Amino acid sequence: MNIHEHQAKALLVRFGAPVAQGHPAFTVDEARKAAEQLPGPLWVVKSQIHAGGRGKGKFKELGPDAKGGVRLAKSVDEVVAHAKEMLGNTLVTHQTGPDGKQVNRLYIEDGADISRELYLSLLVNRESGQVSFVVSTEGGMDIESVADETPEKIHTIDIDPLTGVTDDDANAIADALELGEQARVDMLDLARSLYEAFTAKDMSMLEINPLIVMDNGRLRVLDAKLSFDGNALFRHEDVRELRDMSEEDDKEIEASKYDLAYIALDGNIGCMVNGAGLAMATMDIIKLYGGEPANFLDVGGGASKEKVTAAFKIITADKNVQGILVNIFGGIMRCDVIAEGVVAAVKEVGLKVPLVVRLEGTNVDKGKKILNESGLDITSADDLDDAAKKITDAVKKG
Repeated sequence: MNIHEHQAKALLVRFGAPVAQGHPAFTVDEARKAAEQLPGPLWVVKSQIHAGGRGKGKFKELGPDAKGGVRLAKSVDEVVAHAKEMLGNTLVTHQTGPDGKQVNRLYIEDGADISRELYLSLLVNRESGQVSFVVSTEGGMDIESVADETPEKIHTIDIDPLTGVTDDDANAIADALELGEQARVDMLDLARSLYEAFTAKDMSMLEINPLIVMDNGRLRVLDAKLSFDGNALFRHEDVRELRDMSEEDDKEIEASKYDLAYIALDGNIGCMVNGAGLAMATMDIIKLYGGEPANFLDVGGGASKEKVTAAFKIITADKNVQGILVNIFGGIMRCDVIAEGVVAAVKEVGLKVPLVVRLEGTNVDKGKKILNESGLDITSADDLDDAAKKITDAVKKG
């Protein structure tokens, strides 16, 4: 689960991170009031959407010459003018895709005198099995570009979970960021507070880009992006309350109601699979045969008929889907349950695109019999390779 920048900063402040004073605003009047509560003489007006690249983004409605989604203002009136242009309009960045995202809230923040921009993030390092700091002196840039062009400027510091952040760890981070005396002292506290926040709130990513060194030598969190492990949200009611469903895909929201692992993609072949690994393999083999998956959908190992029916409805609700592949290897999941769910869903919502079903495992014969006797236009497949060929061919034929 992702949250907005202003929410992320409010959370990090609770753990002692240094951030500028700021206030969220949902209307132009609230933007004015927020600016009037800040000292100035410089304000920053920030669009709040779940996507990066806001500063370089463009508003669809304002034309190519308009300013982006993060703007400086030198007066309260200028803050208001920016708010009028930004609220309710669609911001397109390299992370939103061409459709962009509508800006429904702003963050009005006190300006800062920036001496240097740095990059810092925390994530779970699967290679070391530890939480790692990833840092670079190249702040304010896309870290992917830095990794491609100057990988030597990215440094990773693993943190031993038994000790937490030690003085040696904090100094290693400070060395990698080439910090001066005051900023180095600040890093001793900041690294510990960020690590505590990351572990205490079950985050999957904490990214600060940029982390700035101000003219006075002090560190400040200028931007913050937090993602949380969805499987741990039951422990964090305060985090769950920060969820903004307007930023999420409608199909993903519906899937979450049935505890389905669903991620919308850009392709045209809908996939229903049990098991994350099998789902990834299914998407890979679809691409191998020239198709494009429209989603990742894992119904899990213990799916009920109702859950399968809901999953099928979510797939068919995607207007881009031109064919559907159901790929089930029944272990805990029974093939007959999958078949009953598919048949029930097709009878309820109809079937306007080709449907290929591959079943294997527990109760596979019962499952195939249910499909064969349903009277529906369902194509059976012998194995995953056969299924991928059949659905990609059917979609290509139109």
